[in-house]
Amino acid sequence: MLENRIITIFCILFLGGGILIAQPEICDNGIDDDNDNLIDLNDPDCVCLEATPVSMIPNPSFEEMNCCPADRSELNCATDWIQASDPTTDYIHTCGWLGWSDFPPPQPFPDGEGIMGFRDGTLRSTGDYEPRWKEYAGACLLRPLLKDVTYLFEFDLGFVNPQYSPPINISFFGTSDCDNLPFGQLGCPSLYPAWDKLSDVFIGGGSTNIWIKSALQITPEEDIYAIAIGPDCPLNSSMEDAYYFFDNLLLAEIDSFGLVVQEVSHPCKSDFAMAVEENPDFEYQWYKSGVALVGEITSELSSVYGPGIYQVRILDGNSCLISENYEYRIPSFSSTSQVSICGDETYEFGPSILSSPGFYVEIFANQNNCDSIVSLELEVIENQSSRLEAAILLGDTYEINNNQFTEPGEYPITFVSSLGCDSLVMLNLSTFEVFIPTAFSPNFDGLNDYFQPFSASGKIVSIEMKIFDRWGGLLFEGDRWDGSEFNPGVFVYVMRIAFDYGAIKEYAGSVTLLR
Repeated sequence: MLENRIITIFCILFLGGGILIAQPEICDNGIDDDNDNLIDLNDPDCVCLEATPVSMIPNPSFEEMNCCPADRSELNCATDWIQASDPTTDYIHTCGWLGWSDFPPPQPFPDGEGIMGFRDGTLRSTGDYEPRWKEYAGACLLRPLLKDVTYLFEFDLGFVNPQYSPPINISFFGTSDCDNLPFGQLGCPSLYPAWDKLSDVFIGGGSTNIWIKSALQITPEEDIYAIAIGPDCPLNSSMEDAYYFFDNLLLAEIDSFGLVVQEVSHPCKSDFAMAVEENPDFEYQWYKSGVALVGEITSELSSVYGPGIYQVRILDGNSCLISENYEYRIPSFSSTSQVSICGDETYEFGPSILSSPGFYVEIFANQNNCDSIVSLELEVIENQSSRLEAAILLGDTYEINNNQFTEPGEYPITFVSSLGCDSLVMLNLSTFEVFIPTAFSPNFDGLNDYFQPFSASGKIVSIEMKIFDRWGGLLFEGDRWDGSEFNPGVFVYVMRIAFDYGAIKEYAGSVTLLR
């Protein structure tokens, strides 16, 4: 019997003077052998050791505190943690500040009462989006990562909801000197001297208020003494605040983890699988939700049996070890589009050809075969028709939509909007004239008391008039002249008249002042 492999309990019952020995639970056949409604690893008869390595990251679950956070950006309250860049991460703890109201952290926390929150891009109060606003937390390691040694970084990542926590590449950066913390201002650490990106891992969210455990491997090309963790370097173009949470950060030599389930290919691809490091001396058995997947007895799972919690057990001839839970979920993406089309057009949306306004939802497969849920708000702009009344000076030209008209009449004109939709305008064009008197009599009898131009009502917008004597002296400036302080005689005028259709005309001549 292998040590720690299977604990078998035999129940001895006395029935009618006879002895009945109950069937023990067999831990790798997917059957409830002892009829207690508990199958395989879910049955306490089946016990395996689960070894946990010691993290090289100080204060890996943000439990040790210098102070209780009272507001955002107080990572300094978490012992041994450093704000790695000018954009600041947030320290969240049940003793005080519990995060942004827009980005509530998923609860309960995976390990203890403290977590860290960070952004990947931000929408500023001015309404401008700053994709370079990437927030990182940094720490000086308890002992360095050694060159050419493989390590595993295992962590829990928290998601708010699909809108504010879309799928993300989490990146791990390193430097050879703790004095390189903090590293700089906007952007990711590898944009700055002495910092290198060591690894990353894609993590799909798609749910609200959830923690997902993930891991990535690191094999540094030089000794690493300090790290920074956070979003990947490419800019997030979602135009939304993207916010996430870290907890339970475990960094150690990969050998110390014993069994670590790794992803083979992308989670959405048809060839996706799970595997652990192969050892010819081991016996393997895979489980889903604690129930054995019969026949799955190699280091790599031959196929995926749907979303759920997976584990693998190994027997090495002396002991039984079980891996930590690996939660397989198919990442999903969501987005919303607003599209406008003309009334005589259609819009292709997946398999549908749309021509009516409304709200539509379609599921597409992206480049990795993940579901992408696209919501479409379709606006249909019907062709418009209207009537335009316009008048111009006799002999002038009216210009509209690259067309010119000089004669009165009705003219159909087609406009094309910025969306390419037609709009029909029927132009009704008429003409008018301007009358400038040759004489006036400022005797205030109510007849010809002022000198000014006349036209159809509302056609003249403004008048700039200058009156000169016969020697060229300027006597008056304004929009009409009463001439009351001058003796009868002939005067010279210059006028600049603006009309309601945009034309400006200049006139000059003489006028006789009478008494």
